[in-house]
Amino acid sequence: MNESQAPVGIDELLARVRKGLDRVGPREAYEAAESGALLVDIRYAALRERDGLIPGALVVERNELEWRLDPQGSHRAAEATGHDLRVVVICNEGYASSLAAVSLQQLGLHRATDLDGGFQAWRTAGLPVLPARGGR
Repeated sequence: MNESQAPVGIDELLARVRKGLDRVGPREAYEAAESGALLVDIRYAALRERDGLIPGALVVERNELEWRLDPQGSHRAAEATGHDLRVVVICNEGYASSLAAVSLQQLGLHRATDLDGGFQAWRTAGLPVLPARGGR
């Protein structure tokens, strides 16, 4: 940390980074995916196994996200086709996804955003959920 920067708490950091995001709700995320956006589920395995999966979402562990979504990266996912790709990052409740989306924006994925309320909001909205393989 730069010595001239005062430390901030996570709530303030989230408020700051969300100013640069055009966050979407569950229905808007669903419609974005229907129009070609890439939904990226960064929830950890236990949550996916417990709650299920969003059909068509790319599952990427949070610690691999930047490597898998960087269109120039040697470890990129096939879906990471370019910097203009619309990406909607999904975590469990919509907190970690905000930080992840900003990280993707810093890599040049300027249309990256996140799902407000995360997977739980998606499920509450009655949108499609599949059981995880080997799950309940």
